[in-house]
Amino acid sequence: MKPIQKVLIANRGEIAVRVIRACADLGIQTVAVYSEADADALHVHHADEAICIGEAPSAKSYLKISSIIAACEVTGADAVHPGYGFLSENSNFASICESCGVTFIGPSASTISLLGDKAAAKAIAQKVKCPVIPGSPGIVTHLEEGIKQTKKLGFPIFIKAVAGGGGRGIRIAYSEEDFVKKFVAARTEAEASFNNPDVYLEKMIVDPIHIEMQVIGDQHGNYLYLGERDCTLQRRRQKLIEEAPSPRLNEGLRKRIGTCAVEIIKAAGYFSAGTVEFLLDRDGHFYFMEVNTRIQVEHTVTEELTGIDLVQQQIRIARGEKLPWKQKEIQLSGHVMEFRINAEDPAREFAPSPGVLEQYLPPGGPHVRVDSACYSGYRIPPHYDSMVAKLIVKGATREEAIARAKRTLREFHISGVHSTIPFHQYMLEDPTFLRSEHSIQYIDRLLAEGATFQRTGI
Repeated sequence: MKPIQKVLIANRGEIAVRVIRACADLGIQTVAVYSEADADALHVHHADEAICIGEAPSAKSYLKISSIIAACEVTGADAVHPGYGFLSENSNFASICESCGVTFIGPSASTISLLGDKAAAKAIAQKVKCPVIPGSPGIVTHLEEGIKQTKKLGFPIFIKAVAGGGGRGIRIAYSEEDFVKKFVAARTEAEASFNNPDVYLEKMIVDPIHIEMQVIGDQHGNYLYLGERDCTLQRRRQKLIEEAPSPRLNEGLRKRIGTCAVEIIKAAGYFSAGTVEFLLDRDGHFYFMEVNTRIQVEHTVTEELTGIDLVQQQIRIARGEKLPWKQKEIQLSGHVMEFRINAEDPAREFAPSPGVLEQYLPPGGPHVRVDSACYSGYRIPPHYDSMVAKLIVKGATREEAIARAKRTLREFHISGVHSTIPFHQYMLEDPTFLRSEHSIQYIDRLLAEGATFQRTGI
């Protein structure tokens, strides 16, 4: 067992608050780091200690590895939780933590590096006989080579940055002429954004469903899958509503996808909580997409579905504990939905809406959870993501969860900034969403048709 006595949270916002709470429940001291723009942030007030690590821009604070390691040394923190985003999937950061004797609460640096390479991750999936999206056998460096591959695969085709993620570093080519234009641009963009120009090609699955499987593994070779999350409702590949279990999966398909997910992380030597992402086509065929080597924004959905505290499990695994369950003991109970409440204006194509939260009154009641770092009078800074809160509701059935979501969204009062609450209210009256017939492109198509997502019929 590796003792962990003080955890530094290398993040901000609601995930920093979430980690602080998990640590407090385990009797572990916490250190918050913050930028000058976050001096009044909730995670700063909740932690046992707080230390400023730089100016507002992420590159000068939350992404500055030297400042975070220095904060560990100054405060005596013996572990770091990276949350999601920022440095959470940075293998160099994990390696530096390890070399400095600081426990990185997540997988090993080598595993992050391995699975962060999309081509290498795909090769692992193929090795364990998990279905993969047809694509190039590896990195494509020359245009002529790319054109040859497109003739084998057929259009439309994704041009994906090897180091991309979160919907970034992806371009779509619909013809050979289109491919010629976008291939060079994609490599240039990848170099500028990720300091790595490498790209690979994948056949585009038309109108797919996005399924992600929550997995967890310890340092003793024990692995579990904890059910899937349906993350299909997205705008420009950014998730807005997540739910579990997926209305599109039966128990047999769930088991096949879960088994594949476990085999992939086992082959990669993965430990900690993680997510294996898949695309599902209209015929029920699933394809491996990628592995996220961190806690997900929507981990809360799985926590409410299974009753397992995933952040606590990350900490327990990091200090060498074994998972206390077998796969047959994992039970999925009810139906859970998460709604991302962002400071964005859905009537103006989700334009950012930073500013002062003049009023912030979250809902409550049975089977309602709100994860947030906001409060009335808090100023949402323009430097970071626009999340105000995550609203998670549970029902015995999907219909009951939707009814509860309608009630809680009516109760959720925010003023001073625009929010995505009207969008969620709109979607809970949308027949296509209610019938679970939407695909990843659905919201983008509605926007192209002029939808403004005003609250109607509620």
